[in-house]
Amino acid sequence: MTPQGPGASRGALWGWRLFDWANSPFPTVIVTFVFSAYFTQAVADNPVEGTAWWSGAITISAVLIAILSPPMGAVADQTGRRKPWLGATTCVMAVAAACLWLVKPEAEWLLLGACLIILANVAFEIGMVFYNAMLPDLAPPERLGRLSGEAWALGYAGGLACLVIALFGFVKADPAPFGLDKAAAEHVRAIAPLVAIWIAVFSIPTFLMTPDRPRTGKPFGLAARDGIRTLKKTMKNVRQHKEIVKFLVARLFYVDGMNTLFTFGGVYAAGTFGMSPEEIIIFGIALNVTAGIGAWLSGMLDDRIGAKPLIMAAIIGMFCAATPLLFVESKLWFWIFGLPLGIFFGPAQTASRSLMARMSPPGQSTEMFGLFALSGKATSFMGPFLVGTVTALTGSQRFGMATIAVLLVIGAVLLLSVKAETRLQPPAPRPIR
Repeated sequence: MTPQGPGASRGALWGWRLFDWANSPFPTVIVTFVFSAYFTQAVADNPVEGTAWWSGAITISAVLIAILSPPMGAVADQTGRRKPWLGATTCVMAVAAACLWLVKPEAEWLLLGACLIILANVAFEIGMVFYNAMLPDLAPPERLGRLSGEAWALGYAGGLACLVIALFGFVKADPAPFGLDKAAAEHVRAIAPLVAIWIAVFSIPTFLMTPDRPRTGKPFGLAARDGIRTLKKTMKNVRQHKEIVKFLVARLFYVDGMNTLFTFGGVYAAGTFGMSPEEIIIFGIALNVTAGIGAWLSGMLDDRIGAKPLIMAAIIGMFCAATPLLFVESKLWFWIFGLPLGIFFGPAQTASRSLMARMSPPGQSTEMFGLFALSGKATSFMGPFLVGTVTALTGSQRFGMATIAVLLVIGAVLLLSVKAETRLQPPAPRPIR
């Protein structure tokens, strides 16, 4: 069965949406909130050493993602099908995540933990290349925003649901479930297999229900050669894709600002406002709720006003919400200005995906989403470097975090020059089947 855009079945669309629900616990539970804290605070001898190992693992994975995503996307376009590639990366991610159970709270396990995080994170991000590239085949352009927004909202919901289970079912449970030994941190380590099982179970509908492109019939070797040749041609004739390049350059900055804001938000909350790890996790849960709401609403707005205006509005919203956080003093005001940030995270992310889907040339969507992944990782070191450097030079976290606002502004200014749709035709009155 091949995808037919407007004719894609309701089951096919839900199968695609549910993959966001399936894989989002990995970045939410493993990378951002639970396992990262365990790794830096319990596995390492001290938080400084743990942070160095963790940031090193994330940096190495970002470099590998930037190198591998474009050629793998180009090769996938030559083979035709995306689901075999998506299945392979999903299996690698789930297995690597499950193996994090082996990482005991002793420094001798730092290397294994870092290697597993690198492997799982690379598999997660490259898998998103193939997953995102399926989007243009499942809905017409005037409905891409809605479909992308609903999927992203489900992703936030999935990450939130798994985080709640991890927090209250394992981390805070007393006694620990299944006879887990808290002294050996088994109640925290068990979250890794939980995430792996979640990914494996909830990704099944995508592979059973969502159609794929037919095979081109090319042998893998020929597909690889043709894919690399096509990618080289795309890079050589980059002026033919000038607007895509301008969009991806703008995205380098505003996504780096967003990711840095999300990554260092907990550090800032703890260091400047004295929030405990438990308070930070609760704030993370609340932030995922507002982000999910924002992503869901953005799908409807995207299809009505266009993706570019929605991204611009989201960047402006993040700037306006984040700036007061540099000046307020109390936890209450941190909550008041911090939670609205989530409303704007979702629209910026989901509208970027739908804009890339609309701008991708026919037959090159996976290659273009490989470049899309590159634009999200090529300068991922820049935000953390600026925050860390300015904080060290000034002795103030507030000045360090202020550099994020600069990245958002640069991204918004560059996005202004991108020629993209400003308003789409209203969706047809007939609902998607």
